[in-house]
Amino acid sequence: MMNYAYQKNSRYFAQTAHDVRDIVEQELSSLGAENTSMAGSGIYFNASKEVLYSINYNSHLCNRIIAPLLTFDCHSDRYLYNTAYKMEWADFLKPDDSFAIYSAVSDSIIKHSKFAALRLKDAIVDHFRDKTGIRPSIDTINPDLWINLHIQNNKATISIDTSGGSLHRRGYRHQTVSAPMIETLAAAIVKLSGWNGAQSLYDPFCGSGTLLAEAYLYAAQMPPGYLRKRFGFERLPDFDASTWKSVKERSDNNIKSLPDGLISGSDISAEAVKMSNLNCRTIDPDARIKIAFSDVFDIDHLEDRFIICNPPYGIRQKKLDDLSLFYRKLGDFFKRKCARSTVVVYFGDRSYIKDVRLKTTWKRPLANGGLDGRLVMYELF
Repeated sequence: MMNYAYQKNSRYFAQTAHDVRDIVEQELSSLGAENTSMAGSGIYFNASKEVLYSINYNSHLCNRIIAPLLTFDCHSDRYLYNTAYKMEWADFLKPDDSFAIYSAVSDSIIKHSKFAALRLKDAIVDHFRDKTGIRPSIDTINPDLWINLHIQNNKATISIDTSGGSLHRRGYRHQTVSAPMIETLAAAIVKLSGWNGAQSLYDPFCGSGTLLAEAYLYAAQMPPGYLRKRFGFERLPDFDASTWKSVKERSDNNIKSLPDGLISGSDISAEAVKMSNLNCRTIDPDARIKIAFSDVFDIDHLEDRFIICNPPYGIRQKKLDDLSLFYRKLGDFFKRKCARSTVVVYFGDRSYIKDVRLKTTWKRPLANGGLDGRLVMYELF
């Protein structure tokens, strides 16, 4: 077995959205990470095995946690191939296993990330074929091992994805509406809202239930990785099964039951309500989350609540002129029927903020894919 970079310095990298790195850094520290440092699309940190396993299991906000194996100067695809070929891939893979590579390349002689990934793939496959006569297969959907390749300024780092695929895949989302919100973004919205479970939470545009489910995970202290069948750190050569068992048991023992109706929501689409119920029941089998079929403007009142929502913003609503009117009506609804409530709205299109015509408490940039979104708070008296 080789002695890999992460084993020498216990340093890892959390991949995350750029505009939530501040709260991701706070989360990592709360889970035991040390010496955190923001860089590019994520955060470097130091962690013991116990903390590494706990972060993967308990992080609401991280996309992936990667463990660097080797960093080297890389001025040609041939050097990339030769260096990777010499690595002890049997430390992570058996010949009949599957793997996949995701890569990023910038400011380097190797220009294209897909080409770089292809050369790394060739090296791994040839390594096994020459040693065993059998080559591992490629599976880009659900591989046994995810490998990360990062090349910047002609310096390459090969890493193992200790998460085993993106952590946003919680396992509760079986069906979705069109243009669904990614789970880690929903978790960031709940976190940034400041909701702490003391006040009833309501989402009047619940869609497939992602905001409701993420709020439930926070309030119930349920690990976001609770439903995951496996993690990439189980593939590391120094994986400690007893430590992982202890981390999982300790985390699971913190799960608590929530009062009926603490978290609730509704949607104008009967199909969305059906999806939302199906998804939420996966983590909430006792149906503590209450979901109703209703047009937001038919709701009698939502007073003394914490309202978090992601209204339609053009992807699911084709008529943009109608959306300006819709947001004006929504602002009137908040003003007239949501007294003493805190309202947090995610605008996928920030141009509609002005149509709500309410004084904002704060606004924060928050991207959603290619959308330059804004998260906005209103405090109603």
